[in-house]
Parts: sequence; structure tokens; C-alpha cells
Amino acid sequence: MNSIDKLKKIVRLTSHNENQQVVSKMRDHEFWHNKWASNQIGFHLEDVNPLLPAYWQHTNPKREDKVFVPLCGKSEDLIWLSMMHDLVEGVELSHIAVRAFFAEHFYTPTVTPVHGMHELYQFDEISIYTGDIFTAPVSQADIIYDRAALVALPQDMREEYVERLKQLLNPSGRIFLITLNYPQEEMAGPPFSVPVEEVEKLFSGYKVTCLNVDQADENHPKITKKGLSRFSEEVYLIESE
Repeated sequence: MNSIDKLKKIVRLTSHNENQQVVSKMRDHEFWHNKWASNQIGFHLEDVNPLLPAYWQHTNPKREDKVFVPLCGKSEDLIWLSMMHDLVEGVELSHIAVRAFFAEHFYTPTVTPVHGMHELYQFDEISIYTGDIFTAPVSQADIIYDRAALVALPQDMREEYVERLKQLLNPSGRIFLITLNYPQEEMAGPPFSVPVEEVEKLFSGYKVTCLNVDQADENHPKITKKGLSRFSEEVYLIESE
């Protein structure tokens, strides 16, 4: 084994160990609370994700369709969706994120305690529950928009999460999913890599259509700064068959 191969092996082992440590921490809600409290929110985009307006029409959206956004953070995507739909509902674990969302847009929401476990923030078309997505009393949606939720979860938590999405989707509903695809051994998540094979397995029994693969070039930060050999952002439409 030459020196380059040895170095690659060390990098793979280091990334694997880092992944295992992160996965164990992520099961504790404090992991995410601490991310927001310390402003370690590299997953947050300052603007609307360009893939949303570019491909949303493939969901065959109607104004009256209810949209659900899991693990929504303080995403600007909520604003864009609220201009397209009468009801946009989100769930976010962090109170800091939810309060920041409304404050940064100069919205004064109505805040209602729910079952002693959640709070519901409401302003015009936007409603956000704080707390755990698995216990939040969210009603069924016509369209689910997942940009940074599935890829935020380690592999052994994704199946339970996807089952929750299926419960919250109307029989004729659609899921608009954005994932990341890169060699997992080259970087510790989150965000994690969720390739097409896993998407199809998680949504077995559903029609899975890949709408776009945005392949990073050599100047992309994930290539230049993280040293990944490849990186892509992928858009899927998931429908009942």
C-alpha cells in the first residue's frame, strides 16, 4: 500500500468514526437545540432554494392544496410556498428557529400551547408546530416538501421518519423531495448522503420520479473545501401508484 492509499484509508476511517459519534448524538434532541443555540446552521439557506420554484410545478399544485414542511427550521421556502398556497404547515424542533423565522419577517404570530408538548405559531397562511415531528398533531397534507429533513437523519432513523410522512400524506398526495448524493465515507454527516437506491427503497410501493440531478463541478465548496470526489443535489417527485 503506497502513501496515498494509506492516507485515503485514514480519511475513510476518520469519517466513519465521526459519523458514528454524530449518529449517537443526534438521537438526543439537545444535539439540534445546541446547533441553533450556537448558530451552527450551515444547512440554512438565506434565500429560497432555487430548485423549489424550478420544479414545484411537477407536483401539479393548486392554491387550495395544503403543504407540509417537516423540520422546517426558519426556511425562506416557507415564504415562497405561502405565496402559492393557502395553508403551509411546518414542524420544527427548535423554538429558537421558529421565533427567529417570524421575527426576521416582522410577523407577530398567535402562539397556542398544544397538549403541553408543543406550541403552534400561526400567521396568515403559515403555521408551525414546535417540537418532535413524531408527536406533533399535524393534519394530513396534499403535498409534502422535504428539502433538508431526510438528509438530516442518520440511516437507521430514516425508515421511521418516512413512515411518518406516509401517515401525513393524503391518499392522492405528492412528496417533493430534495436529497444529496456523495460518497458517505468521504464526509461525516449531517447532511447525509441519500442516493436514489435508498429513496426507491424507502418509498417502495410509490412512484418515484427523479426530476433533476444537479451535479457539482470542481469549484463547488463541497468539492474544494470538503474534498469530496463527487457531490450532487437531486430532486424527486414521489406519488402514490
